[in-house]
Amino acid sequence: MAKVSVIEREKKRQKIVAKYAAKRAALKKVVGDRNASDAERWQAQQQLQKLPRNASPVRLRNRCGQTGRPRGVYRKFGLGRNKLREAANRGDIPGLVKASW
Repeated sequence: MAKVSVIEREKKRQKIVAKYAAKRAALKKVVGDRNASDAERWQAQQQLQKLPRNASPVRLRNRCGQTGRPRGVYRKFGLGRNKLREAANRGDIPGLVKASW
């Protein structure tokens, strides 16, 4: 199980990303717009750099919803491979069955 502080840090990052998502998208649109003047693009780039570092979605890490494990997480279920296997064996996930051929 991951440390509680690490899980809370990740939750905090998710809130910050959501808070600045619209502003980041608008600034990135200006920076990538070839029709905008160089001064506008430069100013947008400077404002983008002034945003908090944790406002970038690249810094987010998918974690298991139960254990907080950072690796081996299935996006579709939001669970790590171990907990997904346990839940599937218990029959907690509808439609998910162990393969057999």
